[in-house]
Amino acid sequence: MAKLAHDVIDTPALMAIKSHLRNNRPVVIAPSTNNALSGNAENIGKLLNRKNYFFVPFKQDNPITKPRSVVFDFDYLIKTIEFALDNEQVQPILL
Repeated sequence: MAKLAHDVIDTPALMAIKSHLRNNRPVVIAPSTNNALSGNAENIGKLLNRKNYFFVPFKQDNPITKPRSVVFDFDYLIKTIEFALDNEQVQPILL
């Protein structure tokens, strides 16, 4: 997510995403990371505000043992893809 947020395109996967965006197609991101609520929060925020990036809803993983960790809700994966194809974001953060 950091490389996408800062437009660093240095791998084949990132080049594929950039090409996809250039063709005005949606990119769906399903975050599961241990530092989403600390070091990666800025990058998530940047991508949430960019055109054609859509997030599978995510929530805090375990507030006691992993206070900065988030995990996406797998139950929303298909729904997020369907909404993204209509250029709509499903609620990005679950409480």
